[in-house]
Amino acid sequence: MSKKKVVLAYSGGLDTSVILKWLVLKGYEVICFVGNVGQTEDFDAIEKKAYATGASKVYTEDLRKEFVVKYIFPALQGNALYEGRYLLGTSLARPILSKTQIEIAAKEGATIVSHGSTGKGNDQVRFELGYYALNPDIQVFAPWKDPEFMSEFKGRSDMIEFAQKHGVEITASKKRPYSEDENLMHISHEAGILEDPATRPDDSVYSISKLLKQAPDAETKLEISFDNGIPVHVKNLEDGVEKSDPLELFLYLNKVGGENAIGQLDMVENRYIGIKSRGVYETPGGTILWEAHRDLEGIAMDKEVMHLRDMLIPKFAELIYNGFWFSPEMDFIMSAFNKSQEAISGKVRVALYKGNVVTIGRESQTSLYDQDLSSMDIEGGFDAIDSQGFIKINAIRLKAHQKVLHKKRPFNWRETKG
Repeated sequence: MSKKKVVLAYSGGLDTSVILKWLVLKGYEVICFVGNVGQTEDFDAIEKKAYATGASKVYTEDLRKEFVVKYIFPALQGNALYEGRYLLGTSLARPILSKTQIEIAAKEGATIVSHGSTGKGNDQVRFELGYYALNPDIQVFAPWKDPEFMSEFKGRSDMIEFAQKHGVEITASKKRPYSEDENLMHISHEAGILEDPATRPDDSVYSISKLLKQAPDAETKLEISFDNGIPVHVKNLEDGVEKSDPLELFLYLNKVGGENAIGQLDMVENRYIGIKSRGVYETPGGTILWEAHRDLEGIAMDKEVMHLRDMLIPKFAELIYNGFWFSPEMDFIMSAFNKSQEAISGKVRVALYKGNVVTIGRESQTSLYDQDLSSMDIEGGFDAIDSQGFIKINAIRLKAHQKVLHKKRPFNWRETKG
């Protein structure tokens, strides 16, 4: 009788290693999936550990370029910003991981997928909504919501004891006193000593960007080119370095952004399940691109299209954050954003300086900006007398509203005094 196959999202850490061994001991054939989305890891070592712990097969997939092109850049086109601040680094990585895991399950004929996310966080929702959206018939084993698993493992000490008993390697390292998640887009730091929102993060928290006080005292000037809202080229105006490949471009912006302390954020956000969470984020490359892209839209995007698109940004960001990347409403919003980006092409020059991204120039072949029309010194074909009628027409309803108020309560000029 063949064993049931489970595809496990595997990181090589204590949790997923214990889950792997526990499933093997329960009689499952476990296939491990390791997704490289830009985290700093020894993937060869993770693969060897998975086999040593009992995996029948290990898929280590380099997803970095696809992550940039099909997830980060579309989010950029829609200016995705959760609660007005967060650039959604962790959220954006989950759809590509869940999609690849489902593809491996289909290839291997596995009917079950598994992950190590906790029952309190956002990731359990993101992974599982992705699984079900891409394969409605898939079964999900979520250990931290399984009564049998949870009765056996009530804390970290139980997991360490289990690992030692069954010969599961426990990596000896000085664990940082908080939780971290890293990918190309960002690194997040939360929980542990960061759970007190009144406490300023220690300098040691920041790991991919310099502290403001360490950033250089000179500007780094970049020119970023876009085609239909997508970054296609970056040039360092100081040393002439140029990048066009999407992955290399993004890696380079992370590098120069990190050197200039760009993209550091400390905030308390609202998780999907209703719990507030304090997170400290480093998003250097993403912050540079978001600022440059938004600036280019100022010169190349129609006013009414921009205002309609801006109304959709909070919903777009919420869908990403909550795990609805593969949903009909996301398809609808993406179609609108793609249309809005058809003429967002041109170049933006920015100066990076001690945590700031300052636009210092922009130009576009699809520019809607008319310098003569905008000028205070040149008539430029605009008849100022026309504004008189325009203002009178727009004042009609304001006058009517004031008359109604006056009927309710006569106007008293003394009430207008400070």
